[in-house]
Amino acid sequence: ALKPGEISGIVESTYGYHLIPIQDEMLSHREVELVGEVTPETVNTLIRQLRYLQRQDPEGPITMYINSPGGSVDSGMALYDVMQAVSCPIRTVCVGLAASMAALLFVSGTERDMLPHSRLMIHDPLILQTGGSALKLKAVSDDLMETRQIIAKVIADHSGKSMEEILAKTASDSYFRAEEAVEF
Repeated sequence: ALKPGEISGIVESTYGYHLIPIQDEMLSHREVELVGEVTPETVNTLIRQLRYLQRQDPEGPITMYINSPGGSVDSGMALYDVMQAVSCPIRTVCVGLAASMAALLFVSGTERDMLPHSRLMIHDPLILQTGGSALKLKAVSDDLMETRQIIAKVIADHSGKSMEEILAKTASDSYFRAEEAVEF
């Protein structure tokens, strides 16, 4: 059952009354949202929506609203790849926080907007698991350093900054208020 804040309207048909979920109404206006953590589930939903909207109108712009602390690098990079592959321009709008992987997705929009009190945070990828043999730790470390380079290159390519500038900023958590992010 839909909760009151999830309903955009009620439609009458020959089968009776039907509640229209807000997400369906947004999709009909070519709007999607990344809210919460970047996970395989949230990303798969967005990938399906982007592919559907491309099929509906290959040139029509899509707006993606982002309010996310980030999350899975692998899932985020899958969404990034699809965002780059679809023929539709994707405008990204930060409506709160775009941190970590969500910041990379925000920056990759063909047009980017931030609400006045929104924030952006970029940093190097984090290691979530430690332990194991020295060889395992080295393999994890090597993979992490490669991922760091890939993420920095994507951000550099979309921001016009050099790799060195991005790597310096991502060495620690770098927060930007909306006007600071636009300036950067």
